[in-house]
Amino acid sequence: MSTTQTQPKQDEVPDDNGAFAWLRALGPRGRRAFGGAFGGYALDSYDFFTLPLSMVAISAYFSLSTGQTGLLTTVTLVVSAIGGAVAGIAADRIGRVKALMITVITYALFTVLCGFAPNYETLLVFRALQGLGFGGEWAVGAILVAEYSSARHRGRTLGAIQSSWAVGWALAVIVYTVVFQYLDPDTAWRVMFWTGALPALLVIWVRRHVSDAPEATRRRLASSDKGSFTAIFKKDLLRTTLFGVLLSTGVQGGYYTLATWVPTYLKTERGLTVVGTGGYLTFLISGAFIGYLTGGYLTDKLGRKKNIALFAFLSAACILAYTNIPSGANNVVLVLGFPLGFCMSAIFSGFGSFLSELYPTAVRGTGQGFTYNTGRAVGAFFPTLVGFLAGSWGVGGALIFGAVGYGLAVLALFGLPETRGKELR
Repeated sequence: MSTTQTQPKQDEVPDDNGAFAWLRALGPRGRRAFGGAFGGYALDSYDFFTLPLSMVAISAYFSLSTGQTGLLTTVTLVVSAIGGAVAGIAADRIGRVKALMITVITYALFTVLCGFAPNYETLLVFRALQGLGFGGEWAVGAILVAEYSSARHRGRTLGAIQSSWAVGWALAVIVYTVVFQYLDPDTAWRVMFWTGALPALLVIWVRRHVSDAPEATRRRLASSDKGSFTAIFKKDLLRTTLFGVLLSTGVQGGYYTLATWVPTYLKTERGLTVVGTGGYLTFLISGAFIGYLTGGYLTDKLGRKKNIALFAFLSAACILAYTNIPSGANNVVLVLGFPLGFCMSAIFSGFGSFLSELYPTAVRGTGQGFTYNTGRAVGAFFPTLVGFLAGSWGVGGALIFGAVGYGLAVLALFGLPETRGKELR
């Protein structure tokens, strides 16, 4: 008997009670799509964090300034805007699953090649090309799962997808701790990049087991505007697109400032060892994982905009507290790592559902891919600015600049509608 015949409609949620009602509501095919998107985003996170965790070793190996090391992250995020836009258009034209596999293969390939870079310039190029796949994976995976989700549970479902970022981050920290503990730093950073080949295994599974949501596919194929880049700048969607970019810029500017520079801050200004840094990051990542799940729940209860505004304020407050802890009070740094990770991750939980609900099916991939990744590209200049300011302000002082991003996110909300409970069309 085919499992596709029992797929629930958007407004018919089986067994609406219990903590995992959102997962049951997806149906068998939806749960496989969830698995593919969850794994893809976790490994996307793993491949991204191979750089920040190895940054001190890379900087020493190539004798780089803080500005040059910051540029490695910035170029990844800037090029991710191109990758995200292209992947979004591809998702609308060739389908969500095919586009997802292409993005995963791309970021895995160029992460591995980073480990073979003979000089800084080559590493910069490979890291930029890694951004092509990195930029597209989240948007495509989020749309794939959103189109299987009920309106009632979409925030929690996409929040759970977001939580996979913390899973990949944690895996990267574990591997980093082991690799750098037993290998010379000049070799260890290359090994970290080589482990980025892991996503190739996921692609094999996705190809065999995951498919696009049937109803959404019918709507997409029936439209003459599918994958139209100009459509998201037409009068009816222009405001949404512009404010969506501003929202994404603010949230990701704040987030990537922290993700890029906190490991360096812990080593250079707090004087932590490799194992010590891993221990402190464990608290940060644990907070992030719980934050994603909690934010997903709150975005369904409070609404998309209220959830983002709440955690934008709390994230900015946590940055100010985290970077102004007196010297020698490393136990306080440890404790504050949990709420910092919680708040800066909970704000992301509503993104997948919010952006998916802002655009119609025919251009959902294009709109979400463009707004999310263009915002990420502009926000990418925050880590570079921190790198250049670190010379005079110190890394801790410069990190405060990340709080500015969260202020921009709150401003963007005034130009966007609330979409909680909206059916995808």
